[in-house]
Amino acid sequence: MGEALPEKEVLQWHPAFYAGMQIELKDEKENLIFENEHQLSKKPMGIDVLIIKKEKALPVRKNIGRIFRMYNIVEYKSPTDYLSIDDFYKVYGYAYFYKADTGNADEIPLEELTITLVSEGYPAKLFRHLRKRRGCRVEEIENGIYYVKDDFIPIQIIVTSRLSEKENLWLKNLTNHIGGTGSARRLIDEYEKHNRDELYRAVMEIIVQANEETFQEVKGMCNALRELMKDEIEMEVEKRVEEEMKRVEEEMKRRERETKKLEAARQEEMRLNRENGIKILIECCRELLLSWQQTADKVALKYTIPMGTAQEYMKKFW
Repeated sequence: MGEALPEKEVLQWHPAFYAGMQIELKDEKENLIFENEHQLSKKPMGIDVLIIKKEKALPVRKNIGRIFRMYNIVEYKSPTDYLSIDDFYKVYGYAYFYKADTGNADEIPLEELTITLVSEGYPAKLFRHLRKRRGCRVEEIENGIYYVKDDFIPIQIIVTSRLSEKENLWLKNLTNHIGGTGSARRLIDEYEKHNRDELYRAVMEIIVQANEETFQEVKGMCNALRELMKDEIEMEVEKRVEEEMKRVEEEMKRRERETKKLEAARQEEMRLNRENGIKILIECCRELLLSWQQTADKVALKYTIPMGTAQEYMKKFW
């Protein structure tokens, strides 16, 4: 399985590849049986994709399937993974295990097996190993399609980044860095023709998720693609609404704090003015030779305060 992209959630590349292979070979579907993650045994060991021809004599015309015989084992590496020397031997072993694990002697003839290894990156180390250590010839018979010759089992290695977009649009663009808005536009145009097909939807969904910015740059994005991206669009809308609501809430709290500060300052100013007025009244009454009680009565009456409060002011300013 592919590893997670650091900035995004884990993308499920293998189901999209399984759908992509069926799209690429759609003209041959009447003669092919596709099995996803075919289990070789009860233990956790399985083939990514197993493709079985229904009619042995009927050839596959599509470029990625011309090598096919009766039983065809396919191993896929996601854009975040690479095809190693050990991967080659693992799948090579799978082929022999698949042949032997039938219950009947030579039920699957060796000459009816093929191996297909699919990777976005060019496996330079593996190619050198095949040439120098195994004595095989590696020939590019078409853009991105390499045949490993002089081996017991027919083997092809498909480098998706080098495929022709005209011939293999979906496998070519099953990546997290498609070739700009031109490729995005071509994918959209093709997807519009098949937007009700679950295979196309599965592949397009993962491509869009892995290349969101590129697709958002495409003007006049089709309604079908908008529907495909509905969840991502709704999530973005919810995110922005939540952020705006949070901003408004913080602004309201800030204003409330400012209002409380202003109100506290206003109340303090009123208290000081009131107290200063009481002080002046008491001093005037005292200069006019009014008694303590007469002055307290006037303070209580003028400022409408209890007599006990008025007497507290008298003690402070008399």
